[in-house]
Amino acid sequence: MVVKTDYTIILVILFGLNMVEESRIQSLNKNYPLKGDYVLYWMQASQRAEYNHALEFAIEKANQKKLPLIVYFGLTDEFPEANERHYFFMLEGLKEVQQALSSRGIGFIVESSSPEIGVVKFAKKASLVVCDQGYLKIQKSWRHFVAENIDCPLFQVETDVVVPVETASNKEEYSAATLRRKLLRILNKYIVTFTEETLTIDSSQLQFGSIDISDISKVVSTLNIDHIVKPVTSFHGGTTEAKKRLEEFINKKLHRYDDLRNDPNEDGLSNLSPYLHFGQISPLYIALQLSQNSSPGTKAFLEELVVRRELSMNFVHYKQEYDSFAGLPEWAKRTLKEHAGDPREYTYSLEELEQAKTHDQYWNAAQMEMVVTGKMHGYMRMYWGKKILEWTANPEQAFSMALCLNNKYELDGRDPNGFTGVAWCFGKHDRPWGSHKIFGNVRYMSADGLKRKFDAAKYAQKYF
Repeated sequence: MVVKTDYTIILVILFGLNMVEESRIQSLNKNYPLKGDYVLYWMQASQRAEYNHALEFAIEKANQKKLPLIVYFGLTDEFPEANERHYFFMLEGLKEVQQALSSRGIGFIVESSSPEIGVVKFAKKASLVVCDQGYLKIQKSWRHFVAENIDCPLFQVETDVVVPVETASNKEEYSAATLRRKLLRILNKYIVTFTEETLTIDSSQLQFGSIDISDISKVVSTLNIDHIVKPVTSFHGGTTEAKKRLEEFINKKLHRYDDLRNDPNEDGLSNLSPYLHFGQISPLYIALQLSQNSSPGTKAFLEELVVRRELSMNFVHYKQEYDSFAGLPEWAKRTLKEHAGDPREYTYSLEELEQAKTHDQYWNAAQMEMVVTGKMHGYMRMYWGKKILEWTANPEQAFSMALCLNNKYELDGRDPNGFTGVAWCFGKHDRPWGSHKIFGNVRYMSADGLKRKFDAAKYAQKYF
């Protein structure tokens, strides 16, 4: 349940809204603030200590109530499809969060617990609870459980998009074009500078039994997760690392971004998606850094960061079946089913795909890039998904396989962008094209098309 209009008015009367736009805030229950020993910020999706609207809202409320602020993170080993690679990267970021919060006088609890259970426990002594927003079904279910099982208010503050999803649109959008028109009308109201507030009462020395995350390997070894997929050396987690990559991108790559972004032989991408996935860098911060830049690549990158990325949030937020073939547009499902019986020249099992044992050296290279580095080049990810559709027995199986591999190896899988990226390969947010065997009216991609775009042989030699 989301209670916004009436209760937000009450919230304004009780507290005032100085730091955070009202449209970012939702009350998830109708409880009134308690006396409490502290304000609790449940950090889960937005794993950073700066440019975090949820954190700043929590600080503001703690100061107004003259209470300390405690930040809680639930380290669950039951997040669907997450493995050692994902947890290692995430914990690298959480170590930095711990240090940054401490420097601001804020206590940080990391508890080995399913987050919704831990929050309910700590909320018993809280005046109110603040959380960030998650769009996946599991994230929504956590927040619903907390809202229903605590006695104090639960305020959700949206901070991992530039424009709040429900403010941008009140429905699932058909394409980037339809969402873009809505975003552009209000975007300037949200690309605004951010002011951090100082916490009045220091809570950094309070003892709540947080687990020690200083030795990441040790922490990861205790988790009941898939330990086969190992951490990568190509990416290290944390806000500092994300900002370094952003600075390098702006200074060295942005001016040619529009020309080079579709060439996987050129290091022309920002490579920020793993950091955005874990909330280790704010999209608002990125947009502000870019909005002051007159480089010819700025417009193209902001299109990806705001329109395309937030189209993914729109899809996952409004479409319950975002993670299945059933969530595709009706025209795409219809045409793919009509061509499901078309003969396949090649068919591969999930194991053969995972081990890059296909006849296509370019596809194999893309698969190995993902397995080895934790991130596949965006243009190759489109080709990669299209070929899985072409090489499997039916489109439903292809969708399941593509999602499985993407979520297993990509650092930025298992999030709205990941689910939407796979769905795009099957027609989501696209239009019908000329008919092709197996694909029907879903857009087709070929190896010859790769060769026309860039030196495909060079790419293949690099990764396979």
